[in-house]
Amino acid sequence: MLAGCSAGGRETVRFAFSKREALSFMKEVVDEYNASQDRVRVEMDTSGVDVVSASFVRGNPPDLMLSNYNYEIARFVQRCALVDLSETQAAAGIRDDLQPLMEQYGSCEGRISALPYSVMAASVIYNKEIFAQNDLEVPQTWDELIEACETLKAAGVVPIYATFKEDWTVAQGWYDYAVGGSLDVIDFFDALAAEGAKVGPDSEVSFQKDFAEPMDRMIQLASYTNPDAASRAYGDGNLAMANGEAAMYLQGPWAFSEIAKTAQDLELGTFPLPMTDDPEDLAVRVNMDLAAMIPEEGAHPEAARDFLEYLFQPEIIEAYNDSQLGFAPTEDAPPPDDPRVEGMTTYYDEARIYQGPSVLVPKTIPVFNYAQAMVLGQDPAATLRTMDADWARLAFRAPAPRSDESKESGE
Repeated sequence: MLAGCSAGGRETVRFAFSKREALSFMKEVVDEYNASQDRVRVEMDTSGVDVVSASFVRGNPPDLMLSNYNYEIARFVQRCALVDLSETQAAAGIRDDLQPLMEQYGSCEGRISALPYSVMAASVIYNKEIFAQNDLEVPQTWDELIEACETLKAAGVVPIYATFKEDWTVAQGWYDYAVGGSLDVIDFFDALAAEGAKVGPDSEVSFQKDFAEPMDRMIQLASYTNPDAASRAYGDGNLAMANGEAAMYLQGPWAFSEIAKTAQDLELGTFPLPMTDDPEDLAVRVNMDLAAMIPEEGAHPEAARDFLEYLFQPEIIEAYNDSQLGFAPTEDAPPPDDPRVEGMTTYYDEARIYQGPSVLVPKTIPVFNYAQAMVLGQDPAATLRTMDADWARLAFRAPAPRSDESKESGE
């Protein structure tokens, strides 16, 4: 039985959800849940992460959050401000190989504080018709990629459309794909965290050592882009791809709906950017597009848990991900049936995935700006040295992680 009913005999749960493109879908889910029983009423709060963060400070957080999982949200995990969800039915259905990716942002020892709800995979978008016209197969190695770019260039086709004007498009695509296709991102950041304030030219791992070759190859690839790449933005890239002005585009599946506004029937596909000459290194970039969390100071934890379990029912979580071209984090969930993302399915199923290194550092390190500067001509070696110095400074000031035990003792 759910205690503490509000006026009207129902307990009111404030549900924070602000993913703009999925509001109508989630509103329908909330309405169906509210109509399915008479104990709990869910009210959706779409005010956004800044308002939610402020509500934690005021001691009045939402009862349930379904939010993009990043460093801003993970602060609540690191501070043990979220309920342990390890004993929920929802947690029992999550793929085990996703937990290391969740913990890259930090953890509260002894708890599973957040459950992934939607995984967004991103890789190279390519025009299938242009590839067929030029007798090109999807490249599996770095050499094959360069050969494909040379073939397209000789045929008068722009190999890769770039939108370097906006730093996030460089970081999300070019920088992340280059690094993630070259090294083990989890191992690198674990080692970097272990180095802490000692990161630099003499440390075991560092940006300047481990990212040097990926950045060099990223810059080499940039030579196969449209001549006006420095002045082109995200919207320009979507329109150019819709008009068949380039063969490839280093952008996520969110671009498909924008491209379809101009060319609904355009045949597009996806493949991981090859950065080495071993096909076994191929992997796709993912981010935890949504994760579910229950704040400890929420007023209605049991009612919130009831709605959380409802959200994780297979027919709901799978329908949500299918609608967003996302991948469900649950075991045995079918992949999205859209052929445009089919090229990433095998890699996701086999856990050949990595989180973008651009989002695995706090925002106080301006990685987006650094990535954009390098692709526009700034010396990569100098930029990577700066990143090492930034990381060392931040690590020196960082507080020690907390656990359930330390929280209870008041440490």
